[in-house]
Amino acid sequence: MLDTTTTYYPDLKDIEKAAEKLKGVALYTPLLPNMALSKEFNANIQFKREDLQTVRSYKIRGAYNKISSLGNNELSRGIVCASAGNHAQGVAFSCKLLEVKGTIFMPSPTPKQKVEQVRMFGEDYVEIVLTGDTFDDAYNSAMHHCEQSNALFIHPFNDPKVIEGQGTVGLEILEQTANNKIDYLFLPVGGGGLSAGVSTVFKAFSPNTKIIGVEPAGAPAMKNSLQLGHNTALEKIEKFVDGAAVKKVGDLNFEICRKNLSEVVTVDEGKVCEIILQMYNKDAIVVEPAGALSIAVLEQYREEIAGKNVVCVISGSNNDITRTEEIKERALLYRGLKHYFIVKFPQRAGALKLFVNQILGPDDDITHFEYTKKNSRETGAAVVGIELKNQNDFDSLLARMKASGFYGDYLNDKEYLMNLLV
Repeated sequence: MLDTTTTYYPDLKDIEKAAEKLKGVALYTPLLPNMALSKEFNANIQFKREDLQTVRSYKIRGAYNKISSLGNNELSRGIVCASAGNHAQGVAFSCKLLEVKGTIFMPSPTPKQKVEQVRMFGEDYVEIVLTGDTFDDAYNSAMHHCEQSNALFIHPFNDPKVIEGQGTVGLEILEQTANNKIDYLFLPVGGGGLSAGVSTVFKAFSPNTKIIGVEPAGAPAMKNSLQLGHNTALEKIEKFVDGAAVKKVGDLNFEICRKNLSEVVTVDEGKVCEIILQMYNKDAIVVEPAGALSIAVLEQYREEIAGKNVVCVISGSNNDITRTEEIKERALLYRGLKHYFIVKFPQRAGALKLFVNQILGPDDDITHFEYTKKNSRETGAAVVGIELKNQNDFDSLLARMKASGFYGDYLNDKEYLMNLLV
């Protein structure tokens, strides 16, 4: 096992060796301008398209660099990893290429699409074990398995060879922008492997670039640790951005990022959903929630990035189509266009018609309705979901509901109830 109590800083020569090793294994992904966002933010915005990578994320870089560095005696013990999906695919593909047996532990809620991808990339060389609710649960199960079987654990981020492999993304970006300085670099942060490796390269070759780490608001492990001054585990996390939802970043990664990153900021999960839909509808780009973080943060830097050269690393595209409805719902809630109420309907004929005709605005739409008539009461409560075309219509809708006696309660700010609806 790696001694994480020692200080480690990636050697640029090792990152360059990793780049050589990855030739023919990982794709040299394109760096492409995005015209729509460049116009919107008055900046030169480019996407590093790791979503187009062999396993649809950058994780193949670190996984292959690590596994291929092992000796035959180590490989004969078997490979084990824990992952929410992307690292699992990188390990699975590496196991097949290197003809090594691997056991892959994944959280039970992992999207089916990611599980199937792992099975496809690993074929007969990997066994998949679904366990627990979060990455941390899968990690604990994987470590127990290693203790029992003496297999070798491949950490998804807290490992020098993994960090060096992820750092090759930075080498490529700088090669692709050799004639233009990069003012801002936005990196998604989960466990910290990508941000540790890429930031090391930039600190050496582009020291004036502002390197911004981006985390989901519901899992700010790196930001919280930086504020406290030491690597600290979160008590609970929001698991929606599954590729970046960890309770604790790597100890090695934390120390590197503390030294290299300009700052770490968070993005609301609803904003992430909005960007996922925007990328698909306007640019035909499929991004997973973690892959959208570096784009979702741009609004927070609108003034700073104006007139600047900006690179956003799109870290992956492993998004399950079955999550589309939840993504749409979260985006509408974030934009203030979807609202849930307890509505008190008079127990008489025509009450619903009155509500539709006199309470709803001309552009409002009922998207959810749950109601059971109870004849022993003057009014009956219904759960009603209403979608607006303009968020500014909310106050007038609420006023009409209260003035007519239909208003019972507002549910959007009641997390325990919203979890039943969204």
